[in-house]
Amino acid sequence: MPELRFEDRMIKGADLGEEASVPDLLGEHILQNDLEFHLDEWDEIYEGYGRRKNAYPYRQYNSYTRELKEKEIRTAVLENQYLKAVFLPEYGGRLWELWDKETGNNLLYTNDVIRFSNLAVRNAWFSGGVEWNVGIIGHNAYTAGPLYTAVTETETGSPVLRMYEYERVRKVPYQMDFWLEEEDKFLNCRIRIVNESKEVIPMYWWSNIAVPEYEGGRITVPSEKAFTYADGRVFKVDIPIVNGIDVTDYKKIPKSVDYFFEIDDRKPKYIANLNKDGYGLLHTSTQRLKSRKLFSWGNGRGSDHWQEFLTDKAGRYAEIQAGLGKTQYGCIPMAPHTAWEWMEQYGPIKLEENPKHHQEREKKLTGILEASGHSAYMERKLRETAAMAKTKARLVMPGSGYGAMEKRGKWSEHLEFVMTSDSLKQWNCFFETGVLHRLSVSDAPDEFLIDGGNLKFLIDTLESVNKENWYAYYQAGIGCFSEENYKEAEKFLLRSWDVEANPWACHGLACVYLLTEQHQKAVKWMLEGLKMEDKKVSYLKEGLKILFLCKAYKEIAGFYEKQGEETQKIGKLKFYYINALHQLGEDRRAYEMLEEDGGLVIDDIREGEDSISQLWSELYETIHGVKAEVPYRYDFKAI
Repeated sequence: MPELRFEDRMIKGADLGEEASVPDLLGEHILQNDLEFHLDEWDEIYEGYGRRKNAYPYRQYNSYTRELKEKEIRTAVLENQYLKAVFLPEYGGRLWELWDKETGNNLLYTNDVIRFSNLAVRNAWFSGGVEWNVGIIGHNAYTAGPLYTAVTETETGSPVLRMYEYERVRKVPYQMDFWLEEEDKFLNCRIRIVNESKEVIPMYWWSNIAVPEYEGGRITVPSEKAFTYADGRVFKVDIPIVNGIDVTDYKKIPKSVDYFFEIDDRKPKYIANLNKDGYGLLHTSTQRLKSRKLFSWGNGRGSDHWQEFLTDKAGRYAEIQAGLGKTQYGCIPMAPHTAWEWMEQYGPIKLEENPKHHQEREKKLTGILEASGHSAYMERKLRETAAMAKTKARLVMPGSGYGAMEKRGKWSEHLEFVMTSDSLKQWNCFFETGVLHRLSVSDAPDEFLIDGGNLKFLIDTLESVNKENWYAYYQAGIGCFSEENYKEAEKFLLRSWDVEANPWACHGLACVYLLTEQHQKAVKWMLEGLKMEDKKVSYLKEGLKILFLCKAYKEIAGFYEKQGEETQKIGKLKFYYINALHQLGEDRRAYEMLEEDGGLVIDDIREGEDSISQLWSELYETIHGVKAEVPYRYDFKAI
């Protein structure tokens, strides 16, 4: 019989660190937000739809380091006679390993460590396994956090692992049901997203599958064209040959790139990663998951460095992905009062004869799936498990309490959300009574729950029960900021400061003035905040980031030089200081600081960021009078 069990495992990993003390108002750079589109009139790409400037109401996780230690991590294991699937419920429900028991092979790329880097919408992300991305463009807000984990069963009595959460930007619950029947050679994954609101909302889903880069390996997908980008432009190319290179051979791709494969609706939806012998992982789905993608880090120095930066000894990988939209350059509209459901399957495939050319491999694999009626089988399986997907399940591990704050309808009432934190209980009391609790100004804000749907409710209380509450004015200011009403945000944040001086209003005001190009005011308020709050790493990083964007180099240098030794060792803060020295003409001192202790390491350097290589190049040329190749330790330029 199939088995579902929970086990503790020791994995070497980094500490995530505490959530940022301030809201995500300025956001992280996301490549998809800065593209021009050069497409045909029938391509129907929802370019830019659902784009976000930040991840509010989520906060960043940006206080982690690269230090690794042995950690006890809870896993969920699904197993039958053919497959063993290992999940990480505490880390976004990641499918971490998928073992083909008949061959003894792990079909996925599994990192040997959990090491965070700055690639997700909330910064912290790690590589390996299968990641589930929902709601907004980018790596999921819960990718490094726990999901609700529960257990139910199929009609035949096989155990079902259910993981679910409430996505706060789109305000939708989503759930994933995983199971293996006794004779299944493919892992079943059933996804459900529900929009119970009255509004059309932008929706996004991509299952990101890390796979080994096999010597002589190939990606196989039923497609002849793909959407891609270069030099900030999105366009369409014929595949497999692009600029003289067979892009299904990931070992030959020179630079980091995405290929979003266009698949005819009449063809089965799949993508496979096959080794030179025609063996590997096959991912299939029902029709709703219409697109497939290949992501390669490329094969240059910067690409190699990124791959090493993300792991310890696990080596290189590529990603094959599956999504709702044709690309990740925008979301797609989800109608009101709608549930979207689909099936995915993950398992081994072996082509007895492995054709060399893409078209021949695709024809052979497509023929196998069509002959077996696989697409019809999956659509039937989706219908047959509709009732199971709405059954209640026994809760094993709670997730966040945000789903318990919302009034949900009958389509998601089978999902149990638990309000576990005292802070959410206090906020729930506010929504019931209008009285918002008052924090000490030395304490970081506890939650960010104010948006366009409840902002007026809060503002209406400011002339009565909350008129002397600095925290209420602060939350009103942040709520207005989230609606891009910067004038009202300024008014409420200034009022918060007047009621009681606090560093949180200072940060909010600095962000308002930065985005309205009032840089002197932004610097003034950020420095005021840093006088009051100079301990929390997240606040320091945000403060120096704002000063840097305002080109307040003297202020950065003055602040940094007053800090203790431990604070000065933080890579991102040291980077801002060295850059400030450079801008102030102290190049030799800046260069020496950059190179000391083997070279500066920025724990949370952003994907695609080449600022540290630019800084080294400028300093080296100024000091030595010649240009030189950027050292490997600073080369993160994979694009």
